[in-house]
Amino acid sequence: MSLVEPELSRSDVTDVVSALRRAVGGEVDDGSRRRAEYSSDASNYRVPPRVVVFPRDVDDVLAVVDTARATRTPLTSRGAGTSVAGNAVGPGIVMDFSRHLSTIHEIDPVERIARVDPGVVMARLQDAAAPFGLRFGPDPSTWARCTIGGMIGNNACGSHSLAYGRTVDNVIDLDVIDGRGRRFDAASGFHAVTGMDAFVSANMATIRTELGRFGRQVSGYSLEHLLPENGRSLAKALVGTEGTCAVILGATVRLVEKATAPVLIVLGYPSMVAAADDVPNLLTHRPGSIEGLDARLVDAVRDAKGAGAVSALPEGAGWLLVEVSGEDLRDAEAGAARLIADAAAISSRVIADPVAARPVWLIREDGVGLAGRTAAGAQAWPGFEDAAVPPERLGQYLRDMDELFDQHGLSGMPYGHFGDGCIHVRLDIPLEKDGSALRAFMVDASRLVASHGGSLSGEHGDGRARSELLPLMYSPAALEAFAGFKRLFDPDDLFNPGVIVRPAAVDADLRRPQALPLLRADGMAFAHDDGDFTKAVHRCVGVGKCRADNTASGGFMCPSYLATSDEKDSTRGRARVLQEMINGQLVTDGWASAEVEDALDLCLSCKACASDCPAGVDMAAYKAEALHRRYQGRLRPITHYVLGWLPRWARLASPFAPIVNAALRVPGVSRLALLLGGMDTRRSIPSFARRSFHSSARKRERGRHSAPAPAQRRVLLWADSFSDSFSPDIPVAAIEVLADAGISAVLPESPQCCGLTWISTGQLNGARRRLTALVDAFHPYVADGVPIVGLEPSCTAVLRSDLLEILPDDPRARDIARNTFTLAEVLTGRTPVRPDPSWSPPILDGAEIVVQPHCHQHAVMGFAADAELLGRMGATVTELAGCCGLAGNFGMERGHYDVSVAVAENALLPALRAKSETAVFLADGFSCRTQADQLADIPGIHLAQLISGAQDRAPRPKDRT
Repeated sequence: MSLVEPELSRSDVTDVVSALRRAVGGEVDDGSRRRAEYSSDASNYRVPPRVVVFPRDVDDVLAVVDTARATRTPLTSRGAGTSVAGNAVGPGIVMDFSRHLSTIHEIDPVERIARVDPGVVMARLQDAAAPFGLRFGPDPSTWARCTIGGMIGNNACGSHSLAYGRTVDNVIDLDVIDGRGRRFDAASGFHAVTGMDAFVSANMATIRTELGRFGRQVSGYSLEHLLPENGRSLAKALVGTEGTCAVILGATVRLVEKATAPVLIVLGYPSMVAAADDVPNLLTHRPGSIEGLDARLVDAVRDAKGAGAVSALPEGAGWLLVEVSGEDLRDAEAGAARLIADAAAISSRVIADPVAARPVWLIREDGVGLAGRTAAGAQAWPGFEDAAVPPERLGQYLRDMDELFDQHGLSGMPYGHFGDGCIHVRLDIPLEKDGSALRAFMVDASRLVASHGGSLSGEHGDGRARSELLPLMYSPAALEAFAGFKRLFDPDDLFNPGVIVRPAAVDADLRRPQALPLLRADGMAFAHDDGDFTKAVHRCVGVGKCRADNTASGGFMCPSYLATSDEKDSTRGRARVLQEMINGQLVTDGWASAEVEDALDLCLSCKACASDCPAGVDMAAYKAEALHRRYQGRLRPITHYVLGWLPRWARLASPFAPIVNAALRVPGVSRLALLLGGMDTRRSIPSFARRSFHSSARKRERGRHSAPAPAQRRVLLWADSFSDSFSPDIPVAAIEVLADAGISAVLPESPQCCGLTWISTGQLNGARRRLTALVDAFHPYVADGVPIVGLEPSCTAVLRSDLLEILPDDPRARDIARNTFTLAEVLTGRTPVRPDPSWSPPILDGAEIVVQPHCHQHAVMGFAADAELLGRMGATVTELAGCCGLAGNFGMERGHYDVSVAVAENALLPALRAKSETAVFLADGFSCRTQADQLADIPGIHLAQLISGAQDRAPRPKDRT
């Protein structure tokens, strides 16, 4: 440990960026695109940094601190950037620990400790500790992407703080460097820090009377840990200082035993306030968690995810999720019974299976994003996000809070850690023009919290959102104690200035007022955002779920970020660049800017964010709009004409398929075609079918004279451009399967294209023409009660979603969107036309199937019907979570191959390697099958082919003995 203060260099170092590049081995980026990405966190604030640094090791961090001190440049440390208070943005150097400083150095199961870098994601620490029956106790809703360093900075808590405490309760030691340039181990640094003893003695009375009054008092500095009766722990006192006193280089944290046989109790109440009134009573049972949900939030989940997402909740308009544990399951269930008997709830449900409990917890986890829109669809903002009061005051506090909302004309969806008295809520404060309404409300709200003996922050820190308001909660003596503590470590106020001490104004540097409306021209409608692209892109409030490992978060988002771990390739990073394009301050060339092009380049248009992002960000739509506006009336990249017009070329090539295929097999011809078409020469061009489906289908129909089936037994089978020209066996198989199920498949008079490739390349006028023709052709069938069955998931998704954005004023489009289904939806009875009651899928006991759901199906239609059908077939199914990596034109384009393969390595390729000798690869998406074929030499089949092929060799359930 060294507490010697090095001499500050007063050399001729004036350019901080040049100085950093000389001193730091990691990336130093002062480009406008990078600064745009880091201009905000998950708060309301926008503070573009001068430069962003990605340190590769501790030496780099020390060099950054030395440079900041030598040049007097503010320094902000950042983990996942999920701060809702604005404590991860700063005007000077932003240092991102999450990219490289993410090593778990030690798990000691005997001592139950872990030594970690500050950039370790909490989910990775949990995975590393799990084999030993251990875990890190605090678990905020951002657990799949937040970093340990960020949790320490904010003193994060989470759902299980009743059992495991806050982050501060689980920190043993910190390796830090302070603003004086001193590096030391905080656990043994108390007496070595000059002036610490005198500081504590001088402020002892204030610390004892004003700090540490209840568990969720997070606002200000937690100086109570410096008291002699609390062990004089400097390490714990530095937790929650939000990067204003020291930079964390490493941490030693405590691990706890995982709960034995946890049981979830869901209690229903007449209202959320009634639920809050019952909390003190329930706390006597010492539960591990008490989380509260309001009907408004549950309604938002139902609207966004469907009724099935909230089906596990019992009757009520307010709910408590209570977790209890025991020596074993029987003991835990007995404890649950005692708690229910003592509760004032009107309904209850006990869930002992952790798998069954997961969807209930997911309602709570998604609240952080879903609460970003009110029930009326207005944008809701953080700020008054996580205030806390002593639990015994919670019921009355909520009543007063509702009155305050009414007084200010605001609404939101409260939820939170009821057992700790901590409430989360985002409010529809009108931030479009200025921050006056925010200031007025925050002052009144802070007074309300203080009147209940509460804390302005209950777990996220004060940041820029609340630091100015601390005088409403603390005495002048306490505020001076905070300032004195910071002076001991950072007298020049270089570390995260504007936070806690010498605070920035609560209404300064707001992001939203700087963004003017950008109304619809002739591109996407953005109907849910009043046709305003600005509103649409500001849906991204920085929750950061796009940065999570999809195996942890349970979704497909965001494949390119998973491959690169670069913020620019996250949905959030792209949204930030688009936001900066709109305000025109960092990104100054509008739609034609290099920053926007670079930000969107690796977006696969997979559309997963449309469903996985809790805020409903649809980057595929934003990219289509950006490309549309950028190239309108201008020459486009060659791939837009080659791949963007692929259905057109396929239709022209179809009559000459044998000749075209033969030519592409000549050495050098395929490579030249790829090269000239802007594609990667490591790819191959898929073979065209010898005869398109429609040409052969019409030939068959000319010899058939059977009477048409009644409308209630008919579907319009849509063979899209890919099925028609490349995989005609799929619609043939679908006709057979439907016929076997008692359903007659009729075909449109002529092939119809949905314009998918035009949409993904931003050629929205071309897409509109094709969709108009499709609507003209398909709507008469729908009007007669005949639903549409799509075979290619991406094309089916166009009719269910993009169609409404491109033809928003055509009521026929809505009819088609409501009446377009997948084959699995038909066969599982989810459509107006249902299979014959005697039909059942073939039994495939003993078969292994690796299934790759298409990203667009995951995002728009969902995979539930397919999963149900496969389950009824009895096979062993491995369902992959994640994009295949080809994503239509993306993986074919030059410059994307390596990322495309890296995305495939996330889920698809490892699964195929593990099961290549035994399993059938099932993928309805043409792109998914192409990727597996080209990268793993494994052909895939469509669901229609699986069922029709299996019918000939598998016994029916009724035939089995």
